[in-house]
Amino acid sequence: MKPRHYDFLTRVNRSNNKSQPTKIDAVNHFNKNMNYYICSFGGSGSTVLFQYLSNFGNVYHIHDRYPPIKLEYVGKNNAIEEIYSEWFNKVEIPETEINNYKIIFIYRNPIKVIYSRLTQKDNPNIPHLQHIMCDNNGDISLSDVLTSGKDLYKLEQFFDNYTCKQERNYRIYCVKYEQFWDNIPFFNKIIGIPDIKELYPIKHEAPKPIRHRDKLTCIYWSLLNKMHNKAFIELV
Repeated sequence: MKPRHYDFLTRVNRSNNKSQPTKIDAVNHFNKNMNYYICSFGGSGSTVLFQYLSNFGNVYHIHDRYPPIKLEYVGKNNAIEEIYSEWFNKVEIPETEINNYKIIFIYRNPIKVIYSRLTQKDNPNIPHLQHIMCDNNGDISLSDVLTSGKDLYKLEQFFDNYTCKQERNYRIYCVKYEQFWDNIPFFNKIIGIPDIKELYPIKHEAPKPIRHRDKLTCIYWSLLNKMHNKAFIELV
């Protein structure tokens, strides 16, 4: 049986196939004109991806939950007013430059995200929750979520904003974190970067205990199903 990404892969320019990288490849892989936007709600490998893609171009870490219809700069870059460094800044990127930008949304099981990034010893990680534009100025505790039985972090809204098709002037590469580590060569081909094994990111992840798994699974059932039904990487 063909893998789910087979048909997508056949549409990629086969000329990207390369033999074992040479020393010249390793030296000349950085493209100063290419820009990568790494978008996520946190706890999903965005920092690892940021560091990895920094080998190939300029990289921006984005926690804005509202991707614009027309692509914009981020933070202070060409900004006309003060704005948080990881949010879109309402200044549109010229159409002639859009091809120099690749927007990647990386996501992960929301239950693991909660314990990895949204909470700190049962208290809300308020600065981060503010960065991802949560309600109540980020003051949302895990107990609030469990008591209400609702996705108060609005992670599903964040996910939908990036993964649902819109009439944008750019495309979004939606990447499933759990499958990234076994598919780095395929990721490289789709994104259009050299496949240099010496530069592959290394997985460092300390397991964290997951409490209230059954309750959280009920709360995030809809989002979990949406993620489950996605291919490793999709272009929307």
